[in-house]
Amino acid sequence: MLADCCFCVTDFKDSLNTVYSAIEEADFLAIDGEFSGISDGPNVSALTNGLDTPEERYMKLKKHSMDFLLFQFGLCTFTYDQAESNYVIKTFNFYIFPKPFNRTSPDTKFICQSSSIDFLASQGFDFNKVFRHGIPYLNQEEEVQLREQYEERRSQSNGSGNPSYISPNSNKGPGSIPEEHREYIGRVDNVGLISYRFPKGLHVETLETEKKERYIQISKVDDEERKRRERQKQEREQGELNDAVGFSRVIHAISKSGKLVVGHNMLLDVMHTIHQFYCVLPEVQTRTIYMNTMSPASVIFAIRFSHWQQRTGRKGGQRRNWLWG
Repeated sequence: MLADCCFCVTDFKDSLNTVYSAIEEADFLAIDGEFSGISDGPNVSALTNGLDTPEERYMKLKKHSMDFLLFQFGLCTFTYDQAESNYVIKTFNFYIFPKPFNRTSPDTKFICQSSSIDFLASQGFDFNKVFRHGIPYLNQEEEVQLREQYEERRSQSNGSGNPSYISPNSNKGPGSIPEEHREYIGRVDNVGLISYRFPKGLHVETLETEKKERYIQISKVDDEERKRRERQKQEREQGELNDAVGFSRVIHAISKSGKLVVGHNMLLDVMHTIHQFYCVLPEVQTRTIYMNTMSPASVIFAIRFSHWQQRTGRKGGQRRNWLWG
């Protein structure tokens, strides 16, 4: 039995519980990815030389493949049906794109390889679903930084803490304004000036149009209404932040499930998954330990070293399934 689902940002949130349930019920999982390219230097045959050791293969991919983007993630869940003596298979395809959700969100840069794009186009791949409707995501460090910025803004709106300002292109997070400079900043900051002159009578909020044009909305309200609107704003910002974490929540669910994850030639898929949804890849010496920390699930990398079947002189003269778990 096979059930197939395809998700982009418009229906991802409503379908997330369905994905969670399928992962939880599954006996094992399978993954596969589509990328904007494979190699920024060596040709693919050199990048995946059959004589490579696992460490050599890992370092080659880490050096030459991580600037590309994983923009479609396929997940299959397999659940054994005792009554029918067969597997129920549920497939999920996710279109993924790191779209910034506000001006302080990470602005990801990536590269493309013409042969990979040509191959995907020849297979009917829908690039509009990626770039226009792709599901956003954050890695762990990015999520922590944005949550800290959110908490800082919330504390300011509640009247506690020093005001802080951040450049949209800064990676250092908010910076506190020294006490002796706060009065000057308040004079040149229109929003701060309005809030200072009308501390209880106005609600000030920066909004965006569908075309990303920013404007300031000022409403005259009493104290109770102002507090209600502030709560609504905080709830909306919290929802936006959860939406920004996006597809990473599926990866977290796979990791927490402890289920066996299998795939064919999936070393690149797993490396991109860690790199995009967790953090920068570790050096080869810490690879196995790190992947065990990242995911309690056992992961089988079905890496075929076909040349080993024809040549001698290297340990392991046959096809191997590398188990890291």
